[in-house]
Amino acid sequence: MGQDIELAIVFADVVGSTHIYDVMGDQRAREMVATCIQVMRSATEQHSGTVIKTMGDEVMSTFPTADDALNAAAQMQRQIVSHAELQVDGQPVALRIGCHFGPVVLESRDVFGATVHTANRMTSQAKGGQIVTTAATCERLSPEWRAAVRQIDIAMIKGQGNEVSLYEVLWQTEDVTSMLPAIALSGRYGRKLQRLRLRLLDQEVILDSSRPHISIGRADDNDLIIRGNLISRVHARIEINRNKIMLIDQSTNGTFVQSADGEEAFVRRDSVQIKGEGLIGLGRVPEADNPQTIRFTCEPVPT
Repeated sequence: MGQDIELAIVFADVVGSTHIYDVMGDQRAREMVATCIQVMRSATEQHSGTVIKTMGDEVMSTFPTADDALNAAAQMQRQIVSHAELQVDGQPVALRIGCHFGPVVLESRDVFGATVHTANRMTSQAKGGQIVTTAATCERLSPEWRAAVRQIDIAMIKGQGNEVSLYEVLWQTEDVTSMLPAIALSGRYGRKLQRLRLRLLDQEVILDSSRPHISIGRADDNDLIIRGNLISRVHARIEINRNKIMLIDQSTNGTFVQSADGEEAFVRRDSVQIKGEGLIGLGRVPEADNPQTIRFTCEPVPT
């Protein structure tokens, strides 16, 4: 009988293994792939993970938390890039890694369910040297890791009929074992730290280093709830990433942003940086007297 449990699933594979065999020959290529597998296995075990299976040049692992999964994935990438013996034509061997957190069925030392399929799909979306994950995973991350992800795309999951937001993990920005929160990262580079204040009728939401992202839409589980026939259930996300405030549209009808200085932008399944102050309209051009218009103000963080 299987056990129902929530886990982070990670798939990691070697990019271009056919080319490696062509260039290096069968014996040397097999040794290189085996070294890659060992790096992936070691990183998994060092961060509370379990290797479920290896399939040629790919490893599938499970982790109890999203942080454990990304700590292991980042270690894999760093060690593969820096490994002196893992070079082909003078270039480091590359890994692509996908991760998703969700419910699975654990049975006979294997895992099953839609979460596994989604994690595998994230791997197919990743390029060499990338770690790609999902919004569901990001929601489980510590503030330090949340500051190191950015949305890059939206993809359909085959067989499930639903869209998933794709996030790239910026594993190269910091050594993960000493990664600093977004507020400390920004301070290092001498930029003024910012927070965002959003107002909608009697609702007010503030984004800062302690709350670096929110969702907006008509569903009750959003951080900022707006009803309207042009507004999607989860219409948009706003996040602070490396001291930039980004609005990421996830809707059918798009999002309009008007700054007080007259700058206007429209995004649909894309992102735009928010600066200064102004208005946001979901599915329609914002009007100052419309109760569905969001007012935003970017403010310096008090010292």
